[in-house]
Amino acid sequence: MLAVIPARGGSTGLPGKNIRSFAGLPLIAHSILLARACPDIERCLVSTDSEEIARVARDFGAEVPFLRPQELARVDTPIWPVLHHALDFAERDNKKYPFLLLLDPTSPTRLPEDISVAFRRLVANPSADGIVSASRPDFNPLWHCVVEKDGWMQDLLPQGSGLERRQEAPPVFRINGLLYIWRTEFVRSQDSWRTGRNLLYETPELRAVSIDDLTQFQRAELLVTSGLIRLPWLKSLS
Repeated sequence: MLAVIPARGGSTGLPGKNIRSFAGLPLIAHSILLARACPDIERCLVSTDSEEIARVARDFGAEVPFLRPQELARVDTPIWPVLHHALDFAERDNKKYPFLLLLDPTSPTRLPEDISVAFRRLVANPSADGIVSASRPDFNPLWHCVVEKDGWMQDLLPQGSGLERRQEAPPVFRINGLLYIWRTEFVRSQDSWRTGRNLLYETPELRAVSIDDLTQFQRAELLVTSGLIRLPWLKSLS
């Protein structure tokens, strides 16, 4: 399995977030150390356009064999072409990787067992193109979510009008960004991961962290430093 950590340098929501100190380590270091702890990962590449991020990533043992082209480092660049670029580079010497793991550095609360369990589920299901982490939010959109239309409150989803009690709402999950694993033949052949047949890997909502701004950063860091979320690679720092 090839792991790719995409880390663009020009964050707008929280400048410098990928190398900002998070629970005593640069944020990106958590994804790198996670990858190093997973025996199923054969190779881990950091894709960045920033020399500073590249330097920090190398300090923690990551491979940064290229700087991402500027046309793939804009604020509106989708992740799919970034993965295509990294995969093409990794396989340019005719080395093939059957699986690709996306590790977003802004979701530092995944665990090694998440990767191994999800990976084995995907391997065991040949008809699946990938597996994506999701969690049950603290509210159910079918029951709680509404919109205002013409001055009146209406259900966001039409199924909500048929529910009499919250307990009647079927379970709903949200994609949380902790992990995405795909077969590389699927990545090469498609323009979006959402076109595929993806398995759902459930993680606890407590660890469903995705950092885009300072408030999210501080909240996630508090969960880790308080011990509510325990990251195994931090034991050596204590």
